[in-house]
Amino acid sequence: MIRSELLQALSKESPGLRAEEIERVVDVFFDEIAARLADGGRVELRGFGAFSTRERDARKGRNPRTGESVDVPGKRVPYFKPGKEMRVRLNAE
Repeated sequence: MIRSELLQALSKESPGLRAEEIERVVDVFFDEIAARLADGGRVELRGFGAFSTRERDARKGRNPRTGESVDVPGKRVPYFKPGKEMRVRLNAE
């Protein structure tokens, strides 16, 4: 699902809201998740899962074009852990 499909689904579920209002709600939702993760926090949505960040250590990499060794700095990357209800829905037959 892409962002525009999400907006369409929300507008079908909430016919009383204008498209601009729905888009603003989605923007605020994603901005708040991103801001919390950028601050090193964690976002938990019960029944769906939890977003957090993990540290990646600095390492030696290789330039695939030249084969030259390059230093890759350490960084934080986003991580998602699905909740129990999500895992059950995904594996239901």
